[in-house]
Amino acid sequence: MKKLIFTFIASLLIIGQAISQIDRSKQPKPGPAPSINLGTPKTFELKNGLKVMVVENHKLPRVNVTLSIQNGPIYEGEKVGVRSLTSGVLGSGTTNISKDDFNQKVDFLGANLNFSSQGASLNTLSKYFPEMLELMADGVKNPIFDQEEFDKQQKQLIEGIKNGENSVDAIAGQVQTALMYGKNHPYGEFTTKESAANVTLDDVKSFFDTYYRPNNAYLVVIGDVTFSKVKKSISKAFENWKEGNIPTYTVPEVSNVAKTEINVIDMPNAVQSNISISNTVYLKKSDDDYFAALLANYILGSGTGRLYKNLREEHGYTYGAGSRIGNNHETATRFNALGSVRNMVTDSSVVQFMKEINLIRSEKVSNEELETAKAAYTGSFVRALERPSTAAQYALDIETEELPKDYYENYLKKLNAVTVDDVQKAANKYFKADNLRIMIVGKGADIIPGLETLGFSINYFDKEANPTEKPKLGATIPDGVTVKSVLEGYIEAIGGADKIASI
Repeated sequence: MKKLIFTFIASLLIIGQAISQIDRSKQPKPGPAPSINLGTPKTFELKNGLKVMVVENHKLPRVNVTLSIQNGPIYEGEKVGVRSLTSGVLGSGTTNISKDDFNQKVDFLGANLNFSSQGASLNTLSKYFPEMLELMADGVKNPIFDQEEFDKQQKQLIEGIKNGENSVDAIAGQVQTALMYGKNHPYGEFTTKESAANVTLDDVKSFFDTYYRPNNAYLVVIGDVTFSKVKKSISKAFENWKEGNIPTYTVPEVSNVAKTEINVIDMPNAVQSNISISNTVYLKKSDDDYFAALLANYILGSGTGRLYKNLREEHGYTYGAGSRIGNNHETATRFNALGSVRNMVTDSSVVQFMKEINLIRSEKVSNEELETAKAAYTGSFVRALERPSTAAQYALDIETEELPKDYYENYLKKLNAVTVDDVQKAANKYFKADNLRIMIVGKGADIIPGLETLGFSINYFDKEANPTEKPKLGATIPDGVTVKSVLEGYIEAIGGADKIASI
């Protein structure tokens, strides 16, 4: 026993000596990227073109089914809102079962079944999977388009638009995308009260018949199933779903402004300014600098990034500030630095946003910043692998975005290969400091004087992204109102001159 205690103490002393020799002033070098083995979903394709992916996972007696229709960007034009209304009407029963019976059956089986203009989703216990799959297929193939349900959905959509007319964030969202992409782009158009009212039930039927087709769709099944049984069930449920000709559409090219400018949308009721500093980018997951762009944006605009530390922690201008960069294999997307700040510091906030954007372009990030960003993405990626849905989603990405088959197996290797030089190059390529739109939705009277001192040209827009004149600052006096007319009106209101004279 004494010998065992002596050995234990000696071991502690050796370990303590080794720890004391560690230089804590240097960050430990990261280990090699873990080996990733996602596995491959089993697949098959129906004669109508529906592609099916199956991931067996028997840990829980549940099944998740996702129907994803790959239509890409759709321009709605004068019928903006038809896609939203299609989503609202779908799931309201079928030609074979009423809405109430349909919903009662779903609830009775403890399942979740939802439809949208771009697909459907199902979550159910595995023992009810065959029955629920049939119900899902019925909703996909034989929806009922009821006028009363359409009228209800249309009214709700219009009321929602009305409720957002005085919301700074709602107005900011629609104006920013309209200015960045243009209203003739699927990502730049937005639903108005007029366009929503312009949509008819026949428009919804036409949209569904045109775009809801199996030859442009993927069905992903994940959970407590066996491939052979799933194949039989899906073949039976979806084989008579008719394929169709999907319209081709060329997405318009987008471009950035020739020189950085400020765009102001006056909202007199705003107590904060919504700031969005953006440029469009063409970035795909398959691009060589994709991972460098992700890491550059993380360092600049993550929850603990430079923008957050500057605008919140150092200056106290806002509760939060950050940035995002999107990716899209079909059209342009956006780099976007954003935050909501107090009116009185709107101009100062713009200065700090621009400072950080320029700094990450002109100076290399530190090794510590880069390693922290890599660790964050590595952790997120590894945690995602714990979900059964990840393998199916990654397989779907490979199919729909034309990625190499081993793309996700090499994900961490490519991420960890990014250098500080790569980050700086990506920042210069994707953060267009000289071609930014600084879009601000706020109270013009409070923010415009300060913005005019920054040296950028300023253009003004209304709530629907139409060019407009500079708003009048301060209180305005209606025509015909004078000191005399105000005094006479007051005297009349309190009873007239005769009553005043009698006091």
